[in-house]
Amino acid sequence: MNKILRAAIYQYRCRDETPAQRLRRLDQTLGGFEGELDLVICPELFLSGYNVGTRIRELAEPRDGAFSQAASALARKRRTALVYGYPEAADNAIYNAAVCIDAAGTVIGHHRKLRLPNEFERSYFSPGNAYTLFNLNGWSVAILVCYDVEFPEAVRACAARGAQLVVAPTALKTEWAFVARNMVPTRAFENGLFVAYANYCGTEGTFEYLGESCFVSPKGTITAGGPAEALVTAELDATEIEAARRTLPYLDDCAIFGGIGS
Repeated sequence: MNKILRAAIYQYRCRDETPAQRLRRLDQTLGGFEGELDLVICPELFLSGYNVGTRIRELAEPRDGAFSQAASALARKRRTALVYGYPEAADNAIYNAAVCIDAAGTVIGHHRKLRLPNEFERSYFSPGNAYTLFNLNGWSVAILVCYDVEFPEAVRACAARGAQLVVAPTALKTEWAFVARNMVPTRAFENGLFVAYANYCGTEGTFEYLGESCFVSPKGTITAGGPAEALVTAELDATEIEAARRTLPYLDDCAIFGGIGS
């Protein structure tokens, strides 16, 4: 495997833009980075926006829809894998989904959000029912969407399946800053893996987004963006995973608790 994974989060500032305009803005942001990044991560429901009401239904598309085809072309052009969230139309339902397209333009990972945290999401989306892991440049990568990553059980399940990096597209408002600043670093530390938490910034209707997209190392150290639109970059080193798990073998020792009697 490649020990180093060069990754970036596109912290998009919300605007009243079409899916094509959003993708074009991402393309412009990545100008000059051809071949320099292995992975670029966009926020939850990047295609449509999150707090957009009935537009969710209007913009939902199948996983091989027009946006996916355009995103595949962008991944090939910029020679990087791309993760983004979108409303997936499938099986007479809509899912809050996220997809990974590799640098050759091929879909290599697809995840449907497992838990829906509020009435808004439950009124539009059906929940997923499976964890999603895939191989990227020799790294085992999992996708969890927003609320999914807030459950210790979900991240631990991905780690137990071999994940070295958990990618979490999100739409986190300022009132939930604790999640980005405390909860997400804890998930990385307690599982000895990297977490990439990709948020929006700016305002969308009544929502004010926190920004502060971040990469968190297995030691809990944070590389974070601020409140403004930015491309947050980091080099993830797999040797940090090995060192963290040798020092604090949480994954091995957690099994002990299942055998302790009452």
